[in-house]
Parts: sequence; C-alpha cells; structure tokens
Amino acid sequence: MTWMETHAARRAHPNALWEHAGAVVMFGLNYGPGHDPREILKEKMRGAISVYAQGDDYHELIKGKLKRLGQWLAHKTGSELKVFVDTAPLMEKPLAQSAGLGWQGKHTNLVSREHGSWFFLGAMLTQTALPLDAREIDHCGSCRACLDACPTDAFPAPYQLDARRCISYLTIEHKGPIPRELRKAIGNRIYGCDDCLAACPWNKFARAGREQKLAAREENRAPSLSGLASLDQESFRARFSKSPIKRTGRDRFVRNVLIAIGNSGAPSLVPDAVARLEDESPLVRGAAVWAAGELLSQDEFAKLAAEKFSEESDDGVRAEWSAALTASR
Repeated sequence: MTWMETHAARRAHPNALWEHAGAVVMFGLNYGPGHDPREILKEKMRGAISVYAQGDDYHELIKGKLKRLGQWLAHKTGSELKVFVDTAPLMEKPLAQSAGLGWQGKHTNLVSREHGSWFFLGAMLTQTALPLDAREIDHCGSCRACLDACPTDAFPAPYQLDARRCISYLTIEHKGPIPRELRKAIGNRIYGCDDCLAACPWNKFARAGREQKLAAREENRAPSLSGLASLDQESFRARFSKSPIKRTGRDRFVRNVLIAIGNSGAPSLVPDAVARLEDESPLVRGAAVWAAGELLSQDEFAKLAAEKFSEESDDGVRAEWSAALTASR
C-alpha cells in the first residue's frame, strides 16, 4: 500500500465522536512533489496551485483506502469502526504526533524525519484495543525557515498561525474580498500556498509521492491566468471535476485569479481584468477593479472608472473603485 505508516495513538476525547472508541489509528499518505513548488512563483502570467490540489481530491482517495482497510480489520476483530478524513472535529495533528507519525513544526503542520512536510492524514476510530506507538518529539530546534518564508507574516510566533493572514486560508476558505494590504504578497498564488512547507529543511529526506491519483494534472501545473479568468460556472465545474479546487467555488477562484493578474505586471492581461468588470458576481467584479487599477496607468484607469463606476450598484464594488482611484493618484 502507499500508506506511509500505521500507528495507534492514545485517544483525545473520542467520546465526542464515538462513545465506545478503544483506539484512534492515524495514517499518513505521502504526496511529496518531485521539484520545488516555489519555482512557479517566478512565472507571473501563470497561476500557482498548491501541490496537494493539482491532482484528484485526496479526501475521497484516502477515505476509500481507509474503508477498505477498515473492512479487513472489522472482519478480523469483529469490532465496529469509523473513518475520518477532515470530516470530524478530531485533532488529527496532535494525535498523529502521539502516534509517532511526526511532530507539529513551527508552521503548525506535521513534519516527519522520513517524509518532510508532504503528507496527508487520515484517522480510524476502532473499538479494538491496539498497542500504542511512541510519541514523536520535536526536531525543529532553533530553525525558523518556515516562519521566515511566509509571504504574509502569518506566524506571530513559532507554533502559532494567524489564519487571517494565511494565503491558504485567504484563497480557499475566505468568502469575501481578500484584504487589500495582503493582495501584493499573494503574488500568483491562486489556490493555496506551499511556501512554509517547501522551506522546511527536513524535506531533504522526502521522496516524491507514488500515488498516481494524486499526481499533478498537466493543466494544473502552470495554468495560464488568462484562460482561468474567463471560466464561468459550468466551465469551472468541468475544469476542476474531482479536484479539491471545486470545493472553493468559481467566484472565489476567479477572485484569486484576478488578484494574480493584478500582480502580474503584464499589460496583455488587462482585457481579462476589464472583461470581469461585467461579471455577475460582486466578489469577482471587485477583484477585477483592483487588477485593472494595478495594470493600467493613472489616466487609463480614471477613464475606465468614468465609464463603469456609475453603472455599479454593489456598495462593496463601489468601495473598490474608490480605493483604487485613491491609490492611483
């Protein structure tokens, strides 16, 4: 199997999930890239997608593997069990550290001496009492490479993450406009961010993942921002079928693309930004305003605003116009 390791861990308040849990079994699946994922950040007219999201959705893949293993274990032991992959209020990373899979690094993610930072976690709650593995200890030492690598300074201190500044949160979970003061730092990252993971020195021991369903789709390695900006709802769903990106939704994704377009410095992308000023989504229109303001000259943007501002009915988008006009002076 492609599972990195299997360990039993001491349960952490499992009664909230299952009253009769005897042990929590944690699993790790390596998805390590075969290159430095930060290389794409130099290609300003292309979008950077987090390594984990370039292939199929890991949730369904890992859940399927866990269910097959669970059926075998249930047959052997006669015990009931349940499996989880980001689907329950389970403290997966502390449990994984208790199980010996790795330790929570200063970037708050799990790190392994054998696999670096690149692996997914899954959990199985079983009634069967299993032997416990030794807890992994912290091996970060005085290193702060992951903290220094963060483009938005999302770590107020080691082992602490301010999600409000995290690019992964902002481009995937955040529903509203991305804060203006953080837009430049996002660069061409259109879905997630790998910087703190990629900076970890323990990755020198990591191997490329071997699970083919997690392998990057060719169209997700370095996609053109121009092509992505024109996605409508139907084409977005088709383009990212069976991908974790689909969960974010078209409007948030195109918002991210427009932020990247604004950061590209490429006049050839101006038509892509201007076209989205007519989008049905206020979220997309607001991002398009910012992108156009970044790419056009002061006079060009003022002329565009004179044409479009009076047509805009959404207060949030009107605020984007006002802010962009002020910034361009």
